[in-house]
Amino acid sequence: MTKLQRIASISDLRERARKRLPRSVFDFIDGGAGAGHTRRANQQDFEKYTLLPRVGVDVSKRDLSQSILGVSSSLPLILAPTGLSGLYYPKGEILTAKAAHQTGIPFCLSTNSVASMETISDAVPSSEKWFQLYFLKDKGLMSSMLTRAKENGYRVLCITLDVPIQGKRDQDIRNGFTIPLKLNPSTLLEVLARPNWTWNFLKDALIRKQKISFGNFEGHLKISKYKTNAQLIVELCDASADWNTIREVIKEWNGPVVIKGILDPEDAKLAIQAGAHAIVVSNHGGRQLDQVPSSISALPKIAEAVAGRAEIILDSGVTRGTDIAIALSLGASACMIGRSCLWGLATDGQTGILKAIEILRQELDTSMALLGVTKLHQLKARACLEP
Repeated sequence: MTKLQRIASISDLRERARKRLPRSVFDFIDGGAGAGHTRRANQQDFEKYTLLPRVGVDVSKRDLSQSILGVSSSLPLILAPTGLSGLYYPKGEILTAKAAHQTGIPFCLSTNSVASMETISDAVPSSEKWFQLYFLKDKGLMSSMLTRAKENGYRVLCITLDVPIQGKRDQDIRNGFTIPLKLNPSTLLEVLARPNWTWNFLKDALIRKQKISFGNFEGHLKISKYKTNAQLIVELCDASADWNTIREVIKEWNGPVVIKGILDPEDAKLAIQAGAHAIVVSNHGGRQLDQVPSSISALPKIAEAVAGRAEIILDSGVTRGTDIAIALSLGASACMIGRSCLWGLATDGQTGILKAIEILRQELDTSMALLGVTKLHQLKARACLEP
């Protein structure tokens, strides 16, 4: 039995990733804003819900497929945009896109990816690809990114609204996390303690003959010194963007648009008015502002406000198939996974991601059978808060 065959859950993948990544890199993925209350609540608040099974139902054939923005997906699942995936495992974004394509689910590329959108498109040309956009100070560059994304087969634009600036992430400050990694005595010991990651990282760097950087900004951004992620966000992102700016970008894109980072029902209504086809209920994995609602706790009121006028995607805290079932019960049509995917990537590249997806698929399939449902829409209203 291989080591991956003994992995039973996403938390097992997380623990394995912890042992394979340098501590500062692991903490960059795992950490949240402030004291981490929202980071923890994203998972813990799923535990407040119970699922009500029905019995005496023929569940011998179950269908886990879902239409997401007009395209069939094998699961109600999307691989979320995650920056710097190529730091966690060589060719991280490429392997993630390939895993999504292999399993028949959408993949969303981050603006801040190591691999460029063109590199991903060349590697996986026929996949269901989305492009995630931050609002940039350089309007010409932002417009060119939209054009490049269209030309390279990215069907859906995912506009992230909850990063006008980066939130305060205590662990990154304590660890002195920078891009690229700054090798001081502390980080050097971390790197030397993770020989597999270090060897893969050095081998990939030698092949590419360049440092870890942001592929989509090639020719527009030069990291001449070590910088924190917060410093880079301040340099690149436009904190003045408002709903007028959002409407302009939606008009320029002229295709399916997802608005990510919604926690308030009123913002969900504004997103629909601006032209969004889907809402992503998300607090950025608890990485932006602490003490805000968990995504799952915000979902019911947003679903009520949206009232079927747009699709709803739940992001942040999904680590179990039952989490997906609860989200769909409360009004979501699909879920995004970020960390759950990254733990698989860090563990064993594309094979690890496939393992993460398969764990969630099996758990959701088991949940459906034991709840007495055969199709995803039958999960509606099966979850309730514990009395």
